Amino acid sequence: MSFPRSIVTIAIALAATLLLAGSVHATDVSMADGSVHFSTPDNWLGIMETQGDPEAKVFQVPDPSPTGKNSLARITVTVKLVNDVNSFNQYKSEATAKAMALPGYKVAALPPGPNSYTYTAQENATEFSYTEHYWFKSGHAIQLRCVRPSQSLAGAAWKAEFDKGCEAIAAQLK
Repeated sequence: MSFPRSIVTIAIALAATLLLAGSVHATDVSMADGSVHFSTPDNWLGIMETQGDPEAKVFQVPDPSPTGKNSLARITVTVKLVNDVNSFNQYKSEATAKAMALPGYKVAALPPGPNSYTYTAQENATEFSYTEHYWFKSGHAIQLRCVRPSQSLAGAAWKAEFDKGCEAIAAQLK
């Protein structure tokens, strides 16, 4: 799921407003009428959600460096009703085709596992690293999409923490 520049700008403004209004804690998350559950770290900000089918929740992972003012690091969980494994595979294929159409799309050398993809692409002239995981559970296609700037002034520790958070959500969604 790719977001147009205007949505990213709105999301950044919303996140800034939420920070000024006080800390927002996203901890326990339930989707698809309670059939999908996961927890997020307290410092992730819920910046967008959709209801219905598909249902999506987007969390900003704050980048404390100047990079974070221009590049939105985010994690999205999308849940869609599907009839069977063929419908799941079609959903996954369509999402993968959208990813491949992103400007500057390049596959990473080593995928993290089955039904998982890593790649880089450009957003607003900045290279971003993407990790996507897909599962078929209880009649739902579940997509976890983790997007962060490939380079951040926050350094390697921040990138490692972001990637660790992404994998923690993946472990909960399996």
